[in-house]
Amino acid sequence: MAEIELRGVTKRYGATVALSDLSMTVPDGAFVVLLGPTGAGKTTLLRLVSGLEQPDEGEILIDGQPVTDLTPAERNLAMVFQQYSLYPHMTVRENLAFPLRSPRLRTPPAEVARKVTEVATMLQIAHKLENKATALSGGEMQRVSIGRALVRQPAAYLMDEPLSSLDAKLRADLRIELKGIQGNSGATFVYVTHDQVEAMTMATHVGILDQGRLVQFATPRQVYEDPVSLYAASRLGQPRINILPADLFDGAPAGAASIGLRPEQIVQGEGDASRVIRVEHLGDQTRVHLSFRDHEIVTVTDPHTPLRAGDSLRIRPERPHYFDTDGARIA
Repeated sequence: MAEIELRGVTKRYGATVALSDLSMTVPDGAFVVLLGPTGAGKTTLLRLVSGLEQPDEGEILIDGQPVTDLTPAERNLAMVFQQYSLYPHMTVRENLAFPLRSPRLRTPPAEVARKVTEVATMLQIAHKLENKATALSGGEMQRVSIGRALVRQPAAYLMDEPLSSLDAKLRADLRIELKGIQGNSGATFVYVTHDQVEAMTMATHVGILDQGRLVQFATPRQVYEDPVSLYAASRLGQPRINILPADLFDGAPAGAASIGLRPEQIVQGEGDASRVIRVEHLGDQTRVHLSFRDHEIVTVTDPHTPLRAGDSLRIRPERPHYFDTDGARIA
């Protein structure tokens, strides 16, 4: 496996700056998840690392070696696209085996058969091995696309929202499988997603991108508990962090424009009165939507709470985050 390093990388498409002076190090064996809205630069970053695009400025290194002048094949990376990118005239077996039969790998036929069967079984498509790719459902096509990357042993895996087209159960199953593969093999993963659950459950590190800039790079827990900005705080957490005027509660520091409260940072039964708007029972927890001084707040409580719409509930903040007018965190 390999460390991936970006040093001052900038990429432009005409007048649009997709990445701006971005520096980031993906540690060897890390599972890095890139988060950010559409247009933040996540896919562009993957394409630059893979060699499908070239940076306008800056340098990219894999395992300490500059790769800017290397072709995608020479970088020894496996990439899974959001689109399926399968060979339609081939069977599932042939699609999975194709990377192993390249002149660079020269994998023995018995090893090819073993790896294809192993990966197909893991991805729950072993019964489809003789089907043509065009005879598969969208979810099955994406599983084959993931499988083509997993059969190899590249320097790193690059994945662009690979689970987005799958149903909820299979997404949950494959999250566990991919994380298990990464943990057992020590493989380096760079993974793009909009799914906060994927980021929190899979990542060793999260990179928060905003308009081509790296806002924060840390563990999921660090981003969640110690965000550097209002923007970073809003990228993780379900329900989302409550962003309210700083003077809504007492104790705001000088320069604070807003206060950020995770649902669990709201103490119930103490403080000032709020009104319950709606109660959502989700099994393992209950979300309570409150109206507090004309602002809506979402908190979580015991799954067996007796609270109902119209009830009064006293609340106060605990360990809140404060942000200035630009959204920067105030310590």
